Amino acid sequence: AALRLGIGAPVALAAAPQCNDDALANTVSSTTGAARDYLSAHPDANQAVTAAENQPRPAAAADLRSYFNGHPQEYVELRGILAPIGNAQQQCSVTLLPPDLASAYNEFMAG
Repeated sequence: AALRLGIGAPVALAAAPQCNDDALANTVSSTTGAARDYLSAHPDANQAVTAAENQPRPAAAADLRSYFNGHPQEYVELRGILAPIGNAQQQCSVTLLPPDLASAYNEFMAG
């Protein structure tokens, strides 16, 4: 939506967060789909993430941190792709991911 204040350009109004179940499910679905697409286009990052899925948590965290420290642009890009999940969780005061994924997500997003 836009609002005109006197003479000049319209001012955009921030959209209210969509906190209904359908909107939240769509956020998770579109975000994870975008992340899968990104990883498909970045085979080395995909390999690192796939390998981490089969490792004990501490080893997976260390290996992913090592990979993304060596590839900071990929980290920034993937973090940006995943951000809508965290934004929705914060704005709607909900947890959208199961505990194991939520923990991994939070650690990844924290850097």
